[in-house]
Amino acid sequence: MDLYMMNCELLATCSALGYLEGDVYHKEPDCLESVKDLIRYLRYEDETRDVRQQLGAAQILQNDLLPLIAQYPQDKLLFDAVVRLMVNLTQPALLCFGKVPHDPGSRHCFLQVVSYLQAYKEAFASEKVFGVLSEKLYDLLQLDWEQRQEEDNLLVERILLLVRNVLHIPADPEEEKSVDDDASTHDRVLWAIHVSGMDDLLKFLASSSAEQQWGLHVLEIISLMFRDQDPEQLAATGQARPAKEQVADVRDLEVLRQRELAERKSRAFQRGSRHSRFGGSYVVQGLKSIGDRDLVFHKGLHNLKEHSHDLGKEPRRVPKRRQPAREAEPRRRSALNVRLFLREFCGDFLESCYNPLMRLVKDQLLREKSQQHDETYYLWAMAFFMAFNRGRRFRPELVSETVSVRAFHFIEQNLTAYYEAMLLDKKEATSWARRMHLALKAYRELLTTVQEMDRSPDEAVRECSKIIKNNIFYLMEYRELFLALFRKFQETHQPRCFLRDLVETTHLFLKMLEAFCRGRNNLVVQSKRVRRKKQPRAGRAAPPAQPRTPQELEELWPSLAEQLGVCAQPLPEDVVPFDAASETPVEEQRAEAMVRIQDSLLGRRAPAALTLLRSARYRRRPRWGSPGRCAHLPSVEEPGEEEEEEEEEVEEELASVQVSEKEFNFLDYLKRFASASVVKAYVLLLRGYRQNSTHTNHCVAKMLHRIAYDLKMEALLFQLSVFCIFNRLLSDPSASAYKELVTFAKYVLGKFFALAATNKKVYVELLFWKSTATVREMTEGYSSLSGARRAPKWTLQEEEELRELYLKYKGVEGADVVGSILARLRAPGRTRKQVVKQLVRLGLAESARDFPRERKGTRLVLWTEEQERELQRLFEEFQGADDILGNIMKHLTAKRSKARVVEKLLSLGLGAERKELYKKRKRKPGLPGMPHGSLKGPHPSECSWGHLSPLPSLVPAGLAGSLLWLQNCLNRAAEDREEDGTAQPVPLVPLLEENEDAMENQGFQKLLRKVGVRAPANEQVITPRQSPRGTLGNCSLRSQSGLWGASSPGADWLQGKTPEVPRLFSLSAEAPAQPDPSSDGEGTRPPRQRKRLRIEEEEED
Repeated sequence: MDLYMMNCELLATCSALGYLEGDVYHKEPDCLESVKDLIRYLRYEDETRDVRQQLGAAQILQNDLLPLIAQYPQDKLLFDAVVRLMVNLTQPALLCFGKVPHDPGSRHCFLQVVSYLQAYKEAFASEKVFGVLSEKLYDLLQLDWEQRQEEDNLLVERILLLVRNVLHIPADPEEEKSVDDDASTHDRVLWAIHVSGMDDLLKFLASSSAEQQWGLHVLEIISLMFRDQDPEQLAATGQARPAKEQVADVRDLEVLRQRELAERKSRAFQRGSRHSRFGGSYVVQGLKSIGDRDLVFHKGLHNLKEHSHDLGKEPRRVPKRRQPAREAEPRRRSALNVRLFLREFCGDFLESCYNPLMRLVKDQLLREKSQQHDETYYLWAMAFFMAFNRGRRFRPELVSETVSVRAFHFIEQNLTAYYEAMLLDKKEATSWARRMHLALKAYRELLTTVQEMDRSPDEAVRECSKIIKNNIFYLMEYRELFLALFRKFQETHQPRCFLRDLVETTHLFLKMLEAFCRGRNNLVVQSKRVRRKKQPRAGRAAPPAQPRTPQELEELWPSLAEQLGVCAQPLPEDVVPFDAASETPVEEQRAEAMVRIQDSLLGRRAPAALTLLRSARYRRRPRWGSPGRCAHLPSVEEPGEEEEEEEEEVEEELASVQVSEKEFNFLDYLKRFASASVVKAYVLLLRGYRQNSTHTNHCVAKMLHRIAYDLKMEALLFQLSVFCIFNRLLSDPSASAYKELVTFAKYVLGKFFALAATNKKVYVELLFWKSTATVREMTEGYSSLSGARRAPKWTLQEEEELRELYLKYKGVEGADVVGSILARLRAPGRTRKQVVKQLVRLGLAESARDFPRERKGTRLVLWTEEQERELQRLFEEFQGADDILGNIMKHLTAKRSKARVVEKLLSLGLGAERKELYKKRKRKPGLPGMPHGSLKGPHPSECSWGHLSPLPSLVPAGLAGSLLWLQNCLNRAAEDREEDGTAQPVPLVPLLEENEDAMENQGFQKLLRKVGVRAPANEQVITPRQSPRGTLGNCSLRSQSGLWGASSPGADWLQGKTPEVPRLFSLSAEAPAQPDPSSDGEGTRPPRQRKRLRIEEEEED
């Protein structure tokens, strides 16, 4: 931008700062106000960042701001304002624009701002500037915490942010064009930091417990300092090169020499004895051209191998969204003096700063005291310094803070979160992929450190490594992590370097897991099974019926009047309108019965409607229904269907993940990697075998060897792209440098041609990626899986048998047609779905909806005459037994619930009460401390309480209100049981403080035990479930509650005296109440705790 095109106000403000004369800068009187005006201008700049661009073009920072802080460091207000302005000017361009703009205009402005930032970084590569900043920071840190003002803390933070912004500015490789061991701009800035002593201040901030608030700032600055460094190379700086690296260099030089010799040899073969302008034309037999004729080749024979039909064609343009992700820029080696300084810095940082700083940062991340994506600096520091520790002198105590199972869990959580965000946030998928790559590097370094701990001479270190491996190999999340990353690998978002690190990390994990399993016969690991919800099938619900108009209903009644007149004779009494065993509320069953009556009337089935109405009124006296004609009721689906589905969904959500343990088999785990998605990723990396390192090629070959040799699935590699790579590898002049890959390629090709001799279709299979089932078909025959996949065909005899069975059972009312057919089919192995499908195919049914599955508890099954006679016979046979109902259920042919059997017995007049049919239990001994003679007394069902003396009164103790509350509870329980016809335990909950105090009285507790109230089984306040035994009868409840009305005053209960009262009730037989040994009396609860008790029946003799 031209200086003359600056805004006039901005130009005047810049002129009022001062001027530079030689090496001395003279400030103007309004210098401080001008700096504040520039800060104000930057606050209101537009989206193109015009003010920032004009200040960058005028070089205000280089010519005015830096000389100001160097010349006037004692002016506190001016120094603070200038640092504040420089922090604003040097902030990253990505932070100014929010994201990299896509339109050309905004993109140009973005690149302009980046170019100005790179010029700022050149200006900051000065020892004088960083010397001033270091001195000011040192003076501020010398102040005690009590003496430090808020302005001092702000200035410390701004200096750290300024250093961060300068180090964050990217390099310009086109301008620098530097080579290895040459000092770049970034190196010169690092050297200025070192000379000024800023690095020592950073180490002090990282290790000091009083300066913990700057932990994340320091970690971010350190990560930017080492962003271009390799930790292993940095650890080896200044030392003799190890023999391993020298061997690798010799091997690389030998590969290059062999390629050069091969090229010379090929050029020698191409050069003829004499020059000929006419090389001739040749016909290539067997190779067709565009037409039907053979190809005519117009070049020399030495060029025939390079012939392709794609010669002369324009390459197909790949859309931007399908292009591979850009690789990271290659790292350049810094100058030797810079690397030596950084190596010394890393050593000191590991000795005194790493563990406390990483502990502090981890705590801030977990407590969410950091900003978004600050965990990436933590992951980088973990990967870098642990690798440096391994390359220098491995000392596990220096990195003990990050070598733990919690560190594995933290990285796994972030890696999974980045992976899910990459799949969901398509626009920022590349950024999420970079963060995921950073987490993967940290995970790999953790595994490498644990492996290095196994080789330690210290027994304690090896034991720690064993414990960590026990944990990570036991949990399923760590074993399934690599499979998920391979399956969702996307070349468009994740670069090749990510795939390389993923392959190497997987190789290391499998190697450690295999060594861990070796020598252990019974290795148990955790397994999780995810239960998926069943999606409701569309089209199941039938369309709702159209409601009839009132006129149509009025016209319907005359035709029904004749049928209703015929129904004067007795109708069958065995129609059951309500299901007592169903969990559906009675009100909903009542509504359903009304709908069934109306449907019968609308279907012109008057006798059935009248029978239902009489049965419902008989069972729901005194009021059920109303006289008159029924209006149209809404149609009701199967009762409780929606509620049952909701309950099932809730149960599936609660039990969606089932955790169990199983015995681990390494080969079974390895089979999970035998899939096309995993093999594709490995083949993609194998394609660049020349650019890969020796270790990377070894990792690829090892995994493919495991699949092909260990799992015997070499057919997974029978793919044309894989064979093209093998062809290029075998014809490579430097193939001797890839002996492992060459041997493996020959093995796979040999297996392919051996299979092709027996199966000619494998040549076609080369065009497709294959699954494990296809591999099995290729090797064992294409009909090997047909029996397991397809159902057996129906023969003519089976179809005729199916037709006869269907015609036989389709008219049976209430029977399951398909179930009856399945029970009588001669051919075994047929499923319900196959039978229904065949019935539809034969035209015997319209669709599968004609055969709905039976829902439990919703179908009312009628009793036939044979079943009634069988039930009567069984009752007469077992009438004298202790358990009448149990014996009947064992010998009953038809499957019925106990509630329906009891109901049918009562309707047939075979029993007076329900409890006569249930099992009679023997009486258990009484409470501790009570004589056995007091257990004798009449049966509670006799309802004869005349012989029982009235219970003593508790009025003198002030418990008259509590006694009345207990009497009312018993009366209400009796009324509820008479109305509902059910007997369930009733909880007694004292809501008033008076009743709660009474529950803590020992005498009142004795009274409750005497009348048969059961104490809670534990200290928790819960509502008890229904007991499998019976409950107090209604007559017993009313008689027991009436005793208090006729009781005489007395205080024997409060004085601890036990009157001679026949014991008619006991505590629950499931958990009899025991006295509390910690209390003086017989209370079963500590004081001031609310109790819930329930009433239960005494066990019968």
